[in-house]
Amino acid sequence: MKETKKDFIALDFEKPLIALSKQINELEQKTLQNGNKKVVNDLKNQYAKVKSQIYKDLSPLDRVKIARHPQRPYPLDYIQLISPTWHELHGDREGKDDGAIIGGLIEIEGQTIMAIGTQKGRNIKENQKRNFGMPSPEGYRKALRLFYHAEKFNFPILTFIDTPGAYPGLEAEAHNQSHAIAMNLRELAGLTVPVIAVITGEGGSGGALAIGVANRILMLENSVYSVISPEGCAAILWRTKDKVQEAANALKITAYDLYKLRIIDEIIPEVEGGAHYNPKETSEQLLIAVKKHLEELSRLSSNEIKKDRQEKFRNIGIFVNA
Repeated sequence: MKETKKDFIALDFEKPLIALSKQINELEQKTLQNGNKKVVNDLKNQYAKVKSQIYKDLSPLDRVKIARHPQRPYPLDYIQLISPTWHELHGDREGKDDGAIIGGLIEIEGQTIMAIGTQKGRNIKENQKRNFGMPSPEGYRKALRLFYHAEKFNFPILTFIDTPGAYPGLEAEAHNQSHAIAMNLRELAGLTVPVIAVITGEGGSGGALAIGVANRILMLENSVYSVISPEGCAAILWRTKDKVQEAANALKITAYDLYKLRIIDEIIPEVEGGAHYNPKETSEQLLIAVKKHLEELSRLSSNEIKKDRQEKFRNIGIFVNA
């Protein structure tokens, strides 16, 4: 991924920064001629303050926009940044290789790990291949095959989640999408190897949960995890797209909300502005978190790992008797 600022696509709430940055660049050119640097330095200080304030006060909908940023790192980007090896495994062994689900063997500090993720595309051709990160039943069956492979050879499983949801098309329904997702939920719950899920962008509905039944669920700071998109929620409850902001607030979809609700186990920090500004630094933080949880889970026996995962999901939700 390119990391030069000129390549970054600005989101709507970042437009004040773009205007200030343009002013600074123009003044710097003039400063080379007249030597007056005070105005430029004042603008740079103002830029730093505005930038800090914007990213400090991000709304849930702002984080949704960052999570969907077209230049945000995708699972394959993180895999290549955290592992020296990547041996991709293809197909569901029933006739199809769904490009929206990627899976294969990686290595972290000499330990072999099964990595599985939902993968979006960067352009029209890639998105046709990846179906915009929306897996079909065949994709979930490929993931299931790799779960079994990891269980057989005692490999920990690391999943990367970035999907708007499972593909809702007629063909997917005809091929039994709901059954494919349900099978993954059941089989993941019963595995005896450690499972760590990392939500790197969008964690949409059952499409995310199908590879997200894990001992530890981690979220990047600007990722989101929800049963429905804010747009879908607004359309159902208010029948208008004008209520998207209210829907995003009510859904409690940010990493900070979900950590407070004890649904996720750790928030992985991103660089200011989002992971796309520095994928390498974000991947280093991700790797630190993954290694920590792998080390903790390695102390448990096979049966303890399975019970740990099952208890985690049984304990989600706090109930108070009035």
